[in-house]
Amino acid sequence: MPMGLFTKLLQKQNSYVLSNLSAIEVDMHSHLIPGIDDGSKSIEESIIIIEQLKDLGYKKIITTPHIQEDFYKNTPEIIYNGLDILRQALKDKNIGIEIHAAAEYLLSPFFDQLVESKQILTFGDNYVLVEMSYFSPYANLKQTFFNLQSAGYQIILAHPERYSYYHNDFSLYTDLKNRDIFFQLNIISLTGAYSNIVKKIAEKLIDNNMIEFLGTDAHSTSHIDLLTKSLKEKYLKKIIDIGIIKNNQL
Repeated sequence: MPMGLFTKLLQKQNSYVLSNLSAIEVDMHSHLIPGIDDGSKSIEESIIIIEQLKDLGYKKIITTPHIQEDFYKNTPEIIYNGLDILRQALKDKNIGIEIHAAAEYLLSPFFDQLVESKQILTFGDNYVLVEMSYFSPYANLKQTFFNLQSAGYQIILAHPERYSYYHNDFSLYTDLKNRDIFFQLNIISLTGAYSNIVKKIAEKLIDNNMIEFLGTDAHSTSHIDLLTKSLKEKYLKKIIDIGIIKNNQL
């Protein structure tokens, strides 16, 4: 093969490879406050993950511990106390990165009570990050979203590509978009880490310009390996090149 043709083929093959994730700037979904949910287990692990996120190009982190009535009974006080400890540990290690905290709320009657009592942690332009059960949709979803929006919150649905009960009816995604719900894609979904169908749905959401936020959803150092792997996924470069991602506005 002539060298010129080989070079062109190589360039085409690598045209969608990213060197890092600096274009995203801000990660707005992770579990890095140790010991309060299913994320990082220790300060040491959190520091390693954060150092690696910085190496990948992130300039700011908004970490989002789970709040669930049955499993993770976190409160703003628990989260902010953990954040203070983590910030001090980063300062002691001379790791210069901006870090804040909000929460990832499971849609449930308990969450509805928190909304009524105005005990919601937000970030950016009054965004609130919510997730659904992986087993079944929340029966009160539409009313909950209406109540949130009526109270002035902007809703971000975490990892919509992972809800299997939506996979066979794409109109369910369209309905949520028509209700002005923002979607946050887990970057590692593009690697097939969860399943091939999750990867395909993630790509379809990108093709339909439905994704406004990208998140690492980092729980452990293994997620960093998957994030590095994602740099070779053409759909990651595609969603960044589309120019509708709002992370850098946070």
